Amino acid sequence: MKKKVLTVDDSRTIRNMLLMTLNNAGFETVQAEDGVEGLEVLEESEPDVIVTDINMPRLDGFGFIEGVRQNERYRAIPILVLTTESDQEKKNRAREAGATGWIVKPFDPSKLIAAIERVTA
Repeated sequence: MKKKVLTVDDSRTIRNMLLMTLNNAGFETVQAEDGVEGLEVLEESEPDVIVTDINMPRLDGFGFIEGVRQNERYRAIPILVLTTESDQEKKNRAREAGATGWIVKPFDPSKLIAAIERVTA
């Protein structure tokens, strides 16, 4: 059975890159454009892992992560942050919100896949 990945990013280019990378690696991928849509998609689809951006309209990655972690049903789902941000303070904030890991864009597809496999093992 394929592992399912929810990607949350406001950039169409990044969403397309993630879709191609993840599907080529054998994952099932569902996508959302921001944190609000991400929480909506989460209700309809239980992913094995979430990959989210931080800087997004309506609800940013921090708010999205907090929203995911507030629901007991989703507490165990690993969340990887994929962002252009590399500031330690933001990494700490994401970790405190409940993020599992942090990957800086542009991403190396093989490293992203390895990170997803590691957190879903």
